[in-house]
Amino acid sequence: MHQWICFSFGISCGLNFIDLMVRQGNIDNPPKTPLVPGFECSGIVEALGDSVKGFEIGDRVMAFVNYNAWAEVVCTPVEFVYKIPDDMNFSEAAAFPMNFVTAYMMLFEVANLREGMSVLVHSAGGGVGQAVAQLCSTIPNVTVFGTASSFKHEAIKNSVTHLFDRNADYVQEVKRISTDGVDIVLDCLCGENTGKGLSLLKPLGTYILYGSSNMVTGETKSFFSFAKSWWQVEKVNPIKLYEENKVIAGFSLLNLLFKQNRGGLIKGVMDKLLNLYNNKKIKPVVDSLWALEEVKEAMQRIHDRGNIGKLILDVEKAPTPLMANDSTETSEAGEEEEDHEGDNENKERMPFIQ
Repeated sequence: MHQWICFSFGISCGLNFIDLMVRQGNIDNPPKTPLVPGFECSGIVEALGDSVKGFEIGDRVMAFVNYNAWAEVVCTPVEFVYKIPDDMNFSEAAAFPMNFVTAYMMLFEVANLREGMSVLVHSAGGGVGQAVAQLCSTIPNVTVFGTASSFKHEAIKNSVTHLFDRNADYVQEVKRISTDGVDIVLDCLCGENTGKGLSLLKPLGTYILYGSSNMVTGETKSFFSFAKSWWQVEKVNPIKLYEENKVIAGFSLLNLLFKQNRGGLIKGVMDKLLNLYNNKKIKPVVDSLWALEEVKEAMQRIHDRGNIGKLILDVEKAPTPLMANDSTETSEAGEEEEDHEGDNENKERMPFIQ
């Protein structure tokens, strides 16, 4: 336990699309069961390894964890642990690391976002989408194009420059506003959106694939349509990229942390992000809090794209007596959800929890 920290008491845990992919087995080399899911959490330091420096028992911390985050007591290497600012609560802390580090790395480390650029982000109402919008606002004259379900538009309309319905022809809408396209495309959907995203890139623009949430949410109606969607990615032509001066990239924060040993790089990014938070430039958006016993309903909510911002599992929260068992009912956050205005028009509803 020399370089490890254990923490508990008031733990909050983040719920991400990657957790749904783990649940469904849609990842490379999934761990053997039984396992405890979860990759980020917050709490209070309870025990320290012998050689740990810079932390004390009782410190409020947030951390990345290589699984096992959804627990009452969590142990993780010290390089993945960060102190929580005084005015940040545990729920916000659990919503902070994954979303903001992912957004920052893609914008500034991969795509080199600068003044006057333009960005297209899918799922603009989600945790990463909202982090992207906030970080773009820290750079002068950045135009943000976002796609999201229409029922989210009122809540997030002020966070992006131009907002489109996710089922609309956003390619034509973007080109109507910016005939040359955009400088950066952030794609968490994959499939047919890959070709669309590349078609929107300006010369020297960067398309970044950082997820494949359509694979989780059942937006492909069959194995064959799913395979067809992936074929859109597979058939990207390197020669065409060369001729059009475009860049295609991929980003996986968890691989960077736990497989490629870049914890030091992430530490530097977290320092910059916490400085932005302390200067009130960014703030995590928490959609709702759920008890551990409500993880089924919480997963269904994110599966159905019902969330605006991050869903949090709160170890200390008691289960809500009347839990929503479908995203069309009243959520734990108290919002009355409608049938998502056409979201299911062109797809089969595929419940995440069987």
